[in-house]
Amino acid sequence: MKQLFAGVFEHRGITLTKNLVQGQRVYGEKLLKLKGTEYREWVPFRSKLCAAIKNGLKTLPLKKGSNVLYLGIAEGTTASHISDIIGKEGIIFGVDVSEKTMKRLLGLCEKRENILPVLADASKPEQYAEYLQGHKITLLYQDVSQKNQAEIFNKNARAFLEKGAFGMIAIKAQSISSTKPASKVFAEQEKILKQEFKVLQAINLKPFEKDHVLFLLEKEA
Repeated sequence: MKQLFAGVFEHRGITLTKNLVQGQRVYGEKLLKLKGTEYREWVPFRSKLCAAIKNGLKTLPLKKGSNVLYLGIAEGTTASHISDIIGKEGIIFGVDVSEKTMKRLLGLCEKRENILPVLADASKPEQYAEYLQGHKITLLYQDVSQKNQAEIFNKNARAFLEKGAFGMIAIKAQSISSTKPASKVFAEQEKILKQEFKVLQAINLKPFEKDHVLFLLEKEA
């Protein structure tokens, strides 16, 4: 077994995280027992972050004790693997605007106490600022399918990130424009992100996701 990043492993071509909640699956993924330790398969077709790892992500700014602000957490597929990585010492503030989605997420949060669900609009960080008080956010992660994805990301970065903290955002070209070429959309979004961040890497997520790029960023201002 090969270690890719802190808390992320590869075994026979399968990406894995060490299961924080023994015996529990989250989205039907395989559980593997290796040398007495239980791991969960991290499926790249179900997680843009895993797709980025498969496609050559150079740095994963996560470790035990990391504090993550996750915008667009949905039902928690990717967040569950982040939960495995950061352990009980870390916390994920999971923001989503959908009440229906949040109800499904709550079941996961009951089993994984390091995920705090927040029903709020990611474009209005003042709605959840009080929950983050006293917590230094080390990673801002976003997967929000809206036209103003980069602006929402920058707004949260200004509110919660210190200089040197990291950001990761999955940009979906079709959510921004169905007429412009995807490459042009990505270039425009990158220009917006550069208002707040240094771009460390831009990873195309093919073949796992069509017309998606995940940006790895470092807060500059």
